[in-house]
Amino acid sequence: MLRAIVERTLFYRDADRKFFEAEAFPWTAQIEAGWKSIRTELDALMTRREEIPNFQDVSKAQNALTEGDQWKTFFLSTFGGKKIPENCARCPETVRLLQHIPGLRQSMFSILAPRKHIPPHRGPYKGLLRYHLGLIIPGPEGSCRIRVGDMVRSWTEGKSMIFDDSNEHEVWNDTDSYRVVLFVDFLRPTVFPLSLVNRLIVWARGQYPL
Repeated sequence: MLRAIVERTLFYRDADRKFFEAEAFPWTAQIEAGWKSIRTELDALMTRREEIPNFQDVSKAQNALTEGDQWKTFFLSTFGGKKIPENCARCPETVRLLQHIPGLRQSMFSILAPRKHIPPHRGPYKGLLRYHLGLIIPGPEGSCRIRVGDMVRSWTEGKSMIFDDSNEHEVWNDTDSYRVVLFVDFLRPTVFPLSLVNRLIVWARGQYPL
């Protein structure tokens, strides 16, 4: 109850929104303009896909959502924005483009295996928004999709998607190929001084491990 009151106060203008239009965030145009460079670096990583960690091996909290090697994640920065030097060195152009995102908290490549379904779940707090850039999106259209609340959308290669992951959401890859997005959490914009309160809450959450 207290969390809901805090969230309603901090984000009173759009607390119920599920998806956000990319055009409302000017930096998305810069990311999209460089998406092919990101894709090139991803393609190099995918040649040694078996070496990329499974998500549940990085974050034990994901055990309820995935198993085996069905969901792999290549982290560039952990929660709190701390970069992983050896991974960043393999993706310098991606890292350069990520610098355009204000309030970036974590970033990674999210790799879903063929026929993978991520069951319904939700993030813990509205103070972050989630950004996806479609990188490898196999067809036919709609086979790779996400439901957020009562809304369903599909990814497109080179295009942005932004949503509030504190709403219940689930994901499907109903194809025989891998689906990959650039996955970023960033501070949700709000008015000053509420933005300072949100930053403090997110910082406090970042003191705990994944």
